[in-house]
Amino acid sequence: MDLSLSVRRQELARQAARLFAERGYHGTSIDDLARAMGVQKGSLYAHISSKQDLLYETMRDGAEAFHGALDAIPDEAPATEKIRLALRGHLRAVADQLDVATVFVQEWRYLEGERREEILAERRRYEERIRALFREGRDLGELRTDLDDASAALLTLSAANWAYTWLQAGRDTDDLADRFYALLVDGMRGYSSPRY
Repeated sequence: MDLSLSVRRQELARQAARLFAERGYHGTSIDDLARAMGVQKGSLYAHISSKQDLLYETMRDGAEAFHGALDAIPDEAPATEKIRLALRGHLRAVADQLDVATVFVQEWRYLEGERREEILAERRRYEERIRALFREGRDLGELRTDLDDASAALLTLSAANWAYTWLQAGRDTDDLADRFYALLVDGMRGYSSPRY
């Protein structure tokens, strides 16, 4: 691909993520995208076949950012440290790509067909990876013995996913993630009665 075409395509993807985050997928028209790019509407079709292409690309970028944050966690770290690093990585991904994160959390339902199924699978896989961290912590005795890993993951992701609504772009989020971690994990430590 020609370098100038590649640069234009990247700029189009960036503008699409920004507009989808601000206005929603259905609230953004091809005309809006063309205006943001300073081109005629027909010129966009040299880069995309439909607006769905841009939504899918934004979703893929979001999935890659969130999974990439988990991939960076050292396997040898204690389970509770992995949870702390997962929170840091998640909030950093939101702050570093605020528009992409906003679209990833809000607009996924507008994907169609196989692309929708692919992104739903990536979202489920990410949730399962977070659940596995809590399960590991429970199984290794670092967290309470009666911890429900599904509920712990849901609580964590519910808090972290909504960060796009209040987090400032580019903010250093490590201290915030560590405070979230302390609030979450301190309630999950300790002893528990066995289940009957």
